[in-house]
Amino acid sequence: MVSNFSDQKIIDSWEKNVEPWVLSVREGEIQSRVLVTNHAIVDVVLAEKPKTVLDIGCGEGWLVRELAAAGVDTLGIDAIPALIASAEKAGGGRFKVLPIEHLSSQTLGETYDALVCNFSLLGKECVDQLFQLAPSLLKEGGSIIVQTVHPSMGGGEGYEDAWREESWVGFNRQFSDPAPWYFRTLESWVALFSRADLKFVSLREPRHPETGFPVSIIFVGMKVSEHVDICR
Repeated sequence: MVSNFSDQKIIDSWEKNVEPWVLSVREGEIQSRVLVTNHAIVDVVLAEKPKTVLDIGCGEGWLVRELAAAGVDTLGIDAIPALIASAEKAGGGRFKVLPIEHLSSQTLGETYDALVCNFSLLGKECVDQLFQLAPSLLKEGGSIIVQTVHPSMGGGEGYEDAWREESWVGFNRQFSDPAPWYFRTLESWVALFSRADLKFVSLREPRHPETGFPVSIIFVGMKVSEHVDICR
């Protein structure tokens, strides 16, 4: 039942699926990531020219390693200890177990040029909380970059904000107990930036090279002083 879905159910599911997820990412089993979305998020982040990045929901750490290899000081955080352990074992960056609900500039001890959330904003309350925290985690002029499922791909059950259930279709058969995720319309995503007093800068729609249809959407917002007018 939809009423049973929650942010905690997401954590419960991912704790059970660490090994198949690490395998899927490192073996390149997810076609859309290999063909489109991995390159897309790296390109958008590097275009912002950040010196420091916080990867929120870093999983097994692939994006941290990519950005670190490009000379960006990157810290990856995740709520799942086993994912962080896998990331640390692979090396190539800094990692820390830290759920979003414990996130603050005090717990981190630093602020960043960019916050990156790559298919990691799956919940409801925790995502609302993150956006309210984002300005305090960013340096002035810093960016928050979010890649998520394109709204056109997730509205099959009605185009409205609502909990949905992942099916793991297209993933290897080792996955179990599908996680719920909270679907947001395009309007709702943009509203998150507005409520957090983040300047909405741009969005991109990475497309599949064969079908031409978007496989994700990338939002970029910015922390700006109310006295500064920045146009892009």
